[in-house]
Amino acid sequence: MRLEGKVAIVTGGGRGLGQLYCLRLAEEGAKVVAADIIDVTDTVKQIEGKGGTAMGLKVDVSSEEDTLRMAAETVKRFGRIDILINNAAIYYGVGQRPFYEIGVKEWDREMEVNVKGSWLCAKAVFPQMKKQGKGSIINISSGTIYSGTPGFLHYVTSKAAIIGLTHGMATELGGHGIRVNALAPGYTMTEASKILMPEERQVRAVQHRCLKRPEEPEDLVGAIIFLASDESEFVTGQTLLVDGGATLH
Repeated sequence: MRLEGKVAIVTGGGRGLGQLYCLRLAEEGAKVVAADIIDVTDTVKQIEGKGGTAMGLKVDVSSEEDTLRMAAETVKRFGRIDILINNAAIYYGVGQRPFYEIGVKEWDREMEVNVKGSWLCAKAVFPQMKKQGKGSIINISSGTIYSGTPGFLHYVTSKAAIIGLTHGMATELGGHGIRVNALAPGYTMTEASKILMPEERQVRAVQHRCLKRPEEPEDLVGAIIFLASDESEFVTGQTLLVDGGATLH
């Protein structure tokens, strides 16, 4: 198992891709902290039901108090923090509309959770990772930053900011042995995506890829495990685009 003995925090771990990341990290031997503003009981039960070790925490990533508590309780329970996956974001239920119809409060909340939240979580785990002299932070961006998907300017902008965040943090944290990378999924067939996008949009997504099939959540797992594990210990400041060849760069 590639993550044996490691401790991983996954924000947005209560459902969707975040829950999947939690389950697969646990299968690779990691002790997992599923953090989310929604209930994470199901995630913890699934991991423990398969013989894994997990802890659930209710966390609003836009709250510094919550993120500091998240790090402290992780260290108290498991003694270390090796991996942080900044997955929490506002995506589920985001309405598609022209940029000039997006409300200021909606724009601010998108940035508060998607960008500020990733920054706060990284700040919270940094002291422990620095003490250990090693760690892996994985920020979740999106392939939409390359296509400029219309109707989601607040979301697209927040995910573009994640790339800048990743570059800056990788530069600052490398001297402490902490790696910071970004994962940019393509249009993935999650429940949220199916609700947001009409069927014709889903068909077009497949047509525009080199690999002519839908992107499934499981397609992202290998990249997550790679970036979390020591197999990528000399990889930092990079954005790994997993979209079946929809974007070539």
